[in-house]
Amino acid sequence: MVESKAKIDGEMYFTSNPNSDHHYQNFDFELLGQTLHFITDSGVFSKSTVDFGTRTMLEALPNTKLIEGKVLDLGTGYGPVGIAVAKTFDREVDMTDVNERALDLARKNAERNGVSSLVNIFQSDVYANVQDKYALILANPPIRAGKNVVTAMLQDAMHHLLPGGKLIAVLQKKQGAPSAQKNMASAFGNAKVIHKNKGYYILESTYGE
Repeated sequence: MVESKAKIDGEMYFTSNPNSDHHYQNFDFELLGQTLHFITDSGVFSKSTVDFGTRTMLEALPNTKLIEGKVLDLGTGYGPVGIAVAKTFDREVDMTDVNERALDLARKNAERNGVSSLVNIFQSDVYANVQDKYALILANPPIRAGKNVVTAMLQDAMHHLLPGGKLIAVLQKKQGAPSAQKNMASAFGNAKVIHKNKGYYILESTYGE
């Protein structure tokens, strides 16, 4: 996920096993018209509130036409995207992250918000453990993880989409949204900006368009 600081509590939030001391927080947040309840911790991304990039990406979803099928929340963190999508659209959602602490929180948050039966939460370094094909992949890439990671998240998405499935990603203009759009266009043959807000671009590519 995009963030202005590279480290959280002295370590990278895209570390598989954060070792910072626990500091749990609880907050409620409205996403897609749903009031959701979250527990967060140190060593995870945006632990005090749902970040602006994620909120901007979710704002674009109600106006997006999707085929039938599952959704992949790639880099779920403590789960706001996947949980909001499952609860609002009654879709099955796979939620993945490299950060085991974040995944533990995502499981707790899924239960808190009544969507445990709709979600499957598991560890994956980008697409390493992803086996399914999806109607939609949602990504808020961790820019500080480096260009190779971000490019893999965007370009390799096509191998995990159903025909007509979409990749939707959020990036800041100043952190490479234009080049990310070019990467997506190179892989998919199409890429467009479907929403903008305060320098955040929501990019969409469709597989097989």
